Amino acid sequence: MSNQRSVAFHTLGCKLNFSETSTLSRQLEQEGFEKKAFSDKADIYVINTCSVTENADKECRQLVRRIQRQAPESFVVITGCYAQLKPQEIANIPGVDLVLGAAEKFNLVQHLSTLSKGQEAKICSCDIETVSGFNSSFSVNDRTRTFLKVQDGCDYSCSFCTIPMARGKSRSDSIANVVKQAQGLAANGVKEIVLTGINLGDFGKGGEGGKKYEENFFDLVKALDQETTIPRYRISSIEPNLLTNEIIEWVANSKSFMPHFHIPLQSGSDTVLKLMQRRYNSDLYAERIQTIKSVMPHACIGVDVIVGSPGETEAYFKESFDFIHSLDISYLHVFTYSERAMTKALDIKPVVPIAVRNERNKILRNLSYQKQQYFNAQHIGATRPVLFESIKQKDPNDQAMLEGYTDNYIRITTPFREEWSNQIVDWEIR
Repeated sequence: MSNQRSVAFHTLGCKLNFSETSTLSRQLEQEGFEKKAFSDKADIYVINTCSVTENADKECRQLVRRIQRQAPESFVVITGCYAQLKPQEIANIPGVDLVLGAAEKFNLVQHLSTLSKGQEAKICSCDIETVSGFNSSFSVNDRTRTFLKVQDGCDYSCSFCTIPMARGKSRSDSIANVVKQAQGLAANGVKEIVLTGINLGDFGKGGEGGKKYEENFFDLVKALDQETTIPRYRISSIEPNLLTNEIIEWVANSKSFMPHFHIPLQSGSDTVLKLMQRRYNSDLYAERIQTIKSVMPHACIGVDVIVGSPGETEAYFKESFDFIHSLDISYLHVFTYSERAMTKALDIKPVVPIAVRNERNKILRNLSYQKQQYFNAQHIGATRPVLFESIKQKDPNDQAMLEGYTDNYIRITTPFREEWSNQIVDWEIR
């Protein structure tokens, strides 16, 4: 394949997908491919898909149709969760040339060398039960912050979720390799690493067949804190039943782990949590929040919530709303439930009407806004360290601006100053 070939990437879904796309992009650039923007004309388009919601599936199909209009002779490659779950459905989309499942995603270079236009779409998928290897990846959009994948897959069986079918069993990198990668990123000027995974707190399973290391997520946190020179780490998302008191206490006294947690809740109703087959109840969740706030009153806490899942009656939604309202949290990520094939939730009744799901989403997003405003107001007058991005932003008046986040994840925007780019600056919050 000619070194002059160009490739464009588009990512749907989570931070983990972004880290993997970034790694795939670097692999192809090292092989001589020219990277282009997805809006430009390229020889090859790679779409890394998500399948958490129906909208992600629809967006994938829309992107393929757009490529067909702007560059009908180009190759189209689909990978990611949607590709693993429904390879034949994707292969039937006009314009798709190659579908890569979970085990083949990181063999993209080899597959491109044998790809021919005009043939039926080639499917390289696999039985997800056979996927046992771990592929390390990280995203680097600028020098400031990177998302580092340290864990993949999930052994949980939540009734609404397709991720175990798309990603396979839980498996991890080794602590030694994560530390090595972090130091390499530090040498390249990265100031903040966000640790990512599908079930991050389950870190410690690795090797062929899910062989266990004698390691766990707390060991990883300690090693990164003590053995690397990265100034700031964030834990992207961690299940409440895996967020131990020792992790919380370590972060409270850490030199590099930020006082910022993202803890999925999904519902504040214990009845709905049981229907979802979650591994905790509201009492345990509230205890985790109270523990964090007792040792880090300034900590930022984000929460994932799903509205409109099967069995969520009006009374259960009110119970969930009241519980979330009572928590000392900072913001919500609100997801509207959508039916996913092959999940147990399809058998749960009653089904919540779409209009009701959307209305509940609005109610919780409004609550999230109130929580965020209250959290920010509590810190007015306080001085906290801000890591400013290394990329200029533009305000509505076309003025160059810098944007950054405090250690506890309050967004700060200020007129651009070159000397602050990719620097940590003590900042009085106003």
